[in-house]
Amino acid sequence: MRIVIIGNGMVGYKCCEKLVARMAPGSMEITVFGEESRPAYDRVHLSAYFAGKTAEDLSLATADWYAENGITLYLSDPVTRIDREARMVYSHQGLAVPYDYLVLATGSSAFVPSIPGVEKEGVFIYRTIEDLELMTRWAPRTKTAAVIGGGLLGLEAAKALIDLGIKSTHVIEFAPRLMPRQIDEAGSGILKAKLESLGLSIHTNKNTTAIEGGEHIEAMSFSDGDRLKIDMLVISAGIKPRDELARAAGLETGSRGGIIVNEHMLTSDQNIFAIGECALYNGMIYGLVAPGYEMAEVVVNRLSGGDKCFTGFDMSTKLKLIGTDVASFGDPFITGEEVKTIVMEDGFKGVYKRINISKDGKELLGGILVGDAAAYNMLLQTCKNKLVLPPNVEDLILGARGGEGDAGAGVASLPDEALICSCESISKGAICNSVTDGGCETVEAIKKCTKAGTCCGGCIPMIKDLVNHSLKAQGKYVRNVLCEHFQYSRQELFDLIRIHDIHSMDAALDKLGSGHGCETCKPAVASILASLWGEMILKKGNATAQDSNDRFLANIQKGGTYSVVPRIPGGEISPDKLIVIGQVAKKYNLYTKITGGQRIDLFGAHLSDLPLIWEELIAAGFESGHAYGKALRTVKSCVGSTWCRFGLHDSVSYAIRVEERYRGLRAPHKIKSAVSGCIRECAEAQSKDFGIIATEKGWNLYVCGNGGSKPQHALLLATDLDSETCIRYIDRFLMFYIRTADPLARTATWLNKMEGGIDYLRNVIINDSLGMCEQWEAEMQLLVDSYECEWKAAVENPEIRKRFSHFVNAPEEKDPTVQFEALRSQKRAAEWK
Repeated sequence: MRIVIIGNGMVGYKCCEKLVARMAPGSMEITVFGEESRPAYDRVHLSAYFAGKTAEDLSLATADWYAENGITLYLSDPVTRIDREARMVYSHQGLAVPYDYLVLATGSSAFVPSIPGVEKEGVFIYRTIEDLELMTRWAPRTKTAAVIGGGLLGLEAAKALIDLGIKSTHVIEFAPRLMPRQIDEAGSGILKAKLESLGLSIHTNKNTTAIEGGEHIEAMSFSDGDRLKIDMLVISAGIKPRDELARAAGLETGSRGGIIVNEHMLTSDQNIFAIGECALYNGMIYGLVAPGYEMAEVVVNRLSGGDKCFTGFDMSTKLKLIGTDVASFGDPFITGEEVKTIVMEDGFKGVYKRINISKDGKELLGGILVGDAAAYNMLLQTCKNKLVLPPNVEDLILGARGGEGDAGAGVASLPDEALICSCESISKGAICNSVTDGGCETVEAIKKCTKAGTCCGGCIPMIKDLVNHSLKAQGKYVRNVLCEHFQYSRQELFDLIRIHDIHSMDAALDKLGSGHGCETCKPAVASILASLWGEMILKKGNATAQDSNDRFLANIQKGGTYSVVPRIPGGEISPDKLIVIGQVAKKYNLYTKITGGQRIDLFGAHLSDLPLIWEELIAAGFESGHAYGKALRTVKSCVGSTWCRFGLHDSVSYAIRVEERYRGLRAPHKIKSAVSGCIRECAEAQSKDFGIIATEKGWNLYVCGNGGSKPQHALLLATDLDSETCIRYIDRFLMFYIRTADPLARTATWLNKMEGGIDYLRNVIINDSLGMCEQWEAEMQLLVDSYECEWKAAVENPEIRKRFSHFVNAPEEKDPTVQFEALRSQKRAAEWK
């Protein structure tokens, strides 16, 4: 059975995982096409990226996992056409793959309102890891930011801006209240007050009419006449299903978007399924991951001969938005004569709770929780399983009063079929059986055994309760301890170390523990000590407790060497400090490398001083970096195989070669490039006009990417190239671009307007379909051979040099109107009056 899955997001990956688990080995041939450059990752916890999580931390599976399970995975290669009659799909890179069954898991894209100015630099969407990387790079220049959208994703984006250190953040919502689909007006009011107390500025009933500024954003204007000055804007105003591929193939779609499916997830073509946020079932798009997982289960069941049906999905949610719990379950807005509503509102503590009860008081129908959602899991289970309500129904939200009674019988009262983990469809019975029969005695063990709690994590508290309940039922003592050396939880240990005034790992073991410690407790105790006392972490008795890097206050690198990375806040450094770094590097024969943009800017030069400055720099071996021209700017690189233990090739040497070849090359717009030494992509090559990434067999060449106001991912042009072939392809690409692009058109814009897109470009550059490649290579070589530094030419030519005098009759005089102000240990230009 040949199965092709289009889309490698969370739902597409889950479909792969379920197919591997369910189908007999050798019974199927799975091919997956992904639009992004990396395998599936956790979008649910995307905001954790700004709290320290890396792209690897968010990854759901490595490329090796797909290969080990016989799945062919094509990344950075979206499918462009489906031939339903021939049962073939055609990809952006020119692949043609047949299928017996096709699964569309194309997901959704961010909805971007058609606001004038939305294309400006400093405007971002909040959807992918690449979006987050772009936001991170822009944030340092931002004092005030805003988010369009006060729903779930909008508030997540606002949290991201706070994590980026932007203190002045505004949330703009078109509707009269925040989170209009989840909570009512009263709950929204409490949430608004909570968020404002944390420093957010909330604007509801606001319609954005324009984004103002020049090349980059400067302000927003609204229909009511208000205006807000900002430096950065994130648009998170909702999603729209990615149904364009299905629509082009003639599949039936909804009038407002989405691929229409039946209860088996089948589209109007009996060989094509659709799952996740692209699927329209019974007139509804399900925008959560759990229903997408259930849809994947239905498809896999169908392909394995079953007849499971999708009958809709409970959209109850619990989230922590900027430190505030928000949850809704069942039908949160239901009203009418057959419904009674109980509301508890505490404006002082910022807590709002509402539950909807049937008129006879026997059934919980739904509810809303803001500020305190501790009871969410049991309320949800009570609602879904129609559990008997307590005599005093208000106890459900107020808590039990007067004695040992409680608002319900807790986890023990749930039926075995109660769905605890809706993301993975894991029941209470399955979890309890894993404890009693499978020997799983921790939450982590349950995760590995059943996958419960591995997605959104909202069910973790209830899983923990079930584990403890099952262990107690077996007569086992339940204790949450750090490890075998400390019979305390971390929280208990923290308090005990403080109470006993313990300052070393050895003293902690002597007083509170046993043995010599392990790799679990040593870093934990070291962290506690550092948090409590703020002492030097390598003081006697603590050095061996640290992680390997902390022991030497540096990162261990390839060959057993270490990197020394001084802190330079904001990238700002005085000349004196810069000289010291150079002296140290020279004295100890260290390798030095500029990070980030890899250039040092020198500001505040007088016009008449420019030739003098250039002469000194040229004498030291520098030349113009062409920061002022529509030309090659930089070729960014990582350290590659020279130092990095993951590096495949010498990316630094190759980047130098590329930059020296194309330096001074003039073009319709600025050109940026990068060379990464491995697929970890530290040089961010796939966001450049042309980017090069090392592979086991050579280099992959990506083209036509850029950041800015309309960020666009570079597309793969060719794979596994040797160094000479890669240079030839770049020669051809750049000359084709220089020759055919409109004025001020970046390579991304140029490609977007090109008929045939990347397929046509590949045909031109690689297959020489125009018969021009030899000529382009010769033209490029001529430019390379004739290169001359513009600075050097200027200072050596008396006529050109005359231009750099402010007063013709007094060339040594400087412009007296130029004024400076002190800025820390340096200077800055004074503000214009």
